[in-house]
This record gives sequence, C-alpha cells and structure tokens, in this order.
Amino acid sequence: MWYNIDCMELPYQRGRVSQDLVCVADWTEQVFARAAGAPIVEGNQVRLLRDGAENYPAWLESMRAAEKWIHFESYIVHDDDAGREFGALLAAKAREGVKVRVIYDWLGAIGKASWRFWQRLRDAGAEVRCFNPPRFDSPLGWTSRDHRKMIGVDGKTAFVTGLCVGRMWARKREKLFDSWRDTGVGVTGPAVADIEAAFAQIWAVTGEALPPDEVPEKGSMPLEGNVALRVVAGAPNTGGLYRLDQQIAALARKSLWLTDAYYLGIAPYVQALKAAASDGVDVRLLVPGASDIPILRTLSRAGYKPLLEAGVRVFEWNGSMIHAKTAVADGYWARVGSTNLNLASWIGNYELDVLVEDGIFAREMEEMYLDDLENATEIVLSTRHRMKPVDGDRRRRVYPMGSGRGSVGRAGVGAIRIGNALGAAIANRRVLGPAEARITLLGGVALMVLALLAVLLPRWVTIPIAVISGWFGLTLLIKAWRLHRMRLREIEKTSQEDRRENIS
Repeated sequence: MWYNIDCMELPYQRGRVSQDLVCVADWTEQVFARAAGAPIVEGNQVRLLRDGAENYPAWLESMRAAEKWIHFESYIVHDDDAGREFGALLAAKAREGVKVRVIYDWLGAIGKASWRFWQRLRDAGAEVRCFNPPRFDSPLGWTSRDHRKMIGVDGKTAFVTGLCVGRMWARKREKLFDSWRDTGVGVTGPAVADIEAAFAQIWAVTGEALPPDEVPEKGSMPLEGNVALRVVAGAPNTGGLYRLDQQIAALARKSLWLTDAYYLGIAPYVQALKAAASDGVDVRLLVPGASDIPILRTLSRAGYKPLLEAGVRVFEWNGSMIHAKTAVADGYWARVGSTNLNLASWIGNYELDVLVEDGIFAREMEEMYLDDLENATEIVLSTRHRMKPVDGDRRRRVYPMGSGRGSVGRAGVGAIRIGNALGAAIANRRVLGPAEARITLLGGVALMVLALLAVLLPRWVTIPIAVISGWFGLTLLIKAWRLHRMRLREIEKTSQEDRRENIS
C-alpha cells in the first residue's frame, strides 16, 4: 500500500518451479500489517491538529455533543485551569446521563492532580480508573505505564494525540512563556472502532471490561472519507511500532522527517537512520532544545554524533518545549501519536499511534514540519567533528516554576541510556563519544562509592539488598501459591466434568 508498484512475475518453488504473479505492494502491506499488528483501514477522514490551540477546542466541542459515552484516556491530567475545564465538562456530561469513563496513569498523576480532583468526577457519576498503582505483590510492575492519550465519543469521533491536559499546552503566546509544541489528529470513519478497541483493552486491564455496546464494530461504521490508516495500539513487550519504525527507515526513498520529545535511539534504529541517510534519503530529526527533564537533553545529545556523521540532519527546537511524536516519509506515510523514539515507549509502555497512508495528509505534515524548522537551530559537526549550533546564537529557554515537569516515568528512559553507556564502557562493545564522558564518570564514581561502602560499612549494602531480596522472594512465593490454587481449581473442575460425563 505504501508505494504504487506494478505487479511483476517472479519464480518461486512450491513443490515444483512455477511462475506466479506477486505484487510487491501487497507484500509491503503484509509486512506492515504483521509488524505493527494493525491492518490498514480504508474510508476515514483525518484532521491534523496542531498544539493545544487546535486540539483542546476540538476535544471539548466533540465531548459537548456526546450523547452515549465519552472514553477519556490521558497519561497526565493537571489540576490547573486547563484540567479543571475538562474536569467540569466531563462531570457535567456524566450528570446528563452520558457514560463517562476516564483512565489516568498513576505515575503520570504524581504531583499533577489530587485525589479530590478525581473524586469530583466520581461524585458526578463518572467512572474513573487509575492505571497500575503500586502493588506489594508486583515490585517492578510500576515500570509499565499507560502512556496513551486518546478520546472517543459515541463511537463516531476519536482523537489520538501526544498532548496531555495542562496549562503548558494551553498557554497563550501573549503570556510570558510559549505553549508547548505538540500534535494530534481527529479521526472519523471505521478506524474509530480500532481506537475505541484500544481504550477497551486498557479498561479491561484496570478492572471489569466495557459492556459490548460501548465497543463499536468496524464493519458497522459508515465510510467518512478516502484516507487509509492503521491504529497501532502498543503494549509492553510487543514492539509493533519499533519494528515498523525500522521498516519505514529501510523503505524510505526520498525523505524521512522525525519529531520526538524524548529521543534516545538504540543501536538498531540508529543504524537504520544512518543507512537511509547514507543511501541519499533526506533524514531529519527535530528534538527539544530544552527539556522538561533536563538530563534527557544531555543523554539525547550523546547520540547525535553518529547520526550527523552519516548525514542525518539534527535540529533543536528554540521554544519552551516540543512534545510532539511524529514522522512523515516520502510525502505519503505519516505517524502521529504518543510513542517516543526510545525503549520505554517502544517496548515498556502502552502507547497509541495513528499511521496514515495518504498523500494529502502527508503534505500537511511536511508543511508543518518545515514551519517548525523555522523555529529550530540545526546542529552540525565542526571541522574538528565537534557538535555546535549552525548559527552559534541560541535563544535562552526559561521554564517558570511550577510549569509542570513531564512524566516522572520518563526518567526511566534516562536510566536506560545510562545503562547502555555504562554497559558499553565496561564490556567495550562500542566506541563511546565525548558526550558520554560525564555519564561514564558518574557511573565510575557511583560504583567506587558502592565498593567502599561494601568494605567499610557492609551493613549499608547488605541490609538494603536483604530487604529487596526478601520483598521479591515473598512476592514470588505469593504468586506461586496463587498459581497452585488456580491449578487445583482447574483439576477439580476437570474432575467434576468427568464425573458428570460418566453419570450421563
């Protein structure tokens, strides 16, 4: 579906040598569908929404018109003027009898919205669920987060986006600080069923499943346009979008333009981008010049040099924060959603993205990308192969106190990058760049301190290890006991069925 390629005759062996028509375009579609775990859906209308100034009004307008249900899922909802506007509307619709169901992430909500904020919604009749709060019997369960951002209304309209809810997205430009740069889409048509199914998946993970009448069937939905797209509902340890991102990098012929808020490319993906750029593809990467998680800027910059050496063009945003997660390739394929280019998003989290295959939409994305580059600074290699801004004069970026940090969970992404760098240094798996010197130094100091504590104050090391080991061991014993009980119930159930069959 990606390229308009004529079918051609290719020989292959199936018990005997024969000639058969093989359509390369069909092959490409099959590869995409299997890699992403998401088939193409025809007959949709897609609206590109830029920043909170376009996203928020569209969301609110759609929710005001809701008659049956509103499904609202967001990693972070701030208890500020923007969050309270959404909360008030959701509460009002719940009082009207609309089924309002809300999912927020426990880790994302820390320090953002109070218990009272969610209780007001519950008191109004909305059903609110918190994704994956800490549990004693799952010590590492908190590492998997619901990073999705979507809204579904009546099974007719849906939104997939990179925006959460907070004043940093809604802030007006005439005020002291710019609003965060971000991107979302509005969708009508049969693909809405897949977006709603993604919400139903998380709803079932957090408790009782949605009633069947709130999960629309794709075949029953009318065609709304001529846009083909696929909805990729990423889940932990599936890696669908990770595989697809690599394939797009391999298939791109002319251009691949990426925007990412928390870029921490791992070796296979970096190699895919380098190979594309070396082959003449116009590969560009737009990332924040200043991040709401400051350490990530250092970690991200550590990965620029191999990209620049291969011909990838890297740009840093000059505004307060660019939070978008988008891609556009060859003026035909485009992606908008919640997935960042790092392992936490690709492998660890629940994510949601829309992948559009449409020339008109892709051209809109390209125009938006070129507009963004007008407010960005290109990073280049100097004659000494050191990175520097191409103009040398960067506008200073300042964050107001309390403007809102990004997800605390995204700090885990930094841990992955640090682990990769330290592992490479210890095992000598790859050549480290100068930008990783600080990480390596800090890692060495931390390990030396740990070694000294183990020798001089062994209890400071052994007691925490004993506590953690005991905690993990106890949770495994609890899980083993539960599994044993489950097995006994299955045996008992099978025995009862056998006795009934013998009696009959």
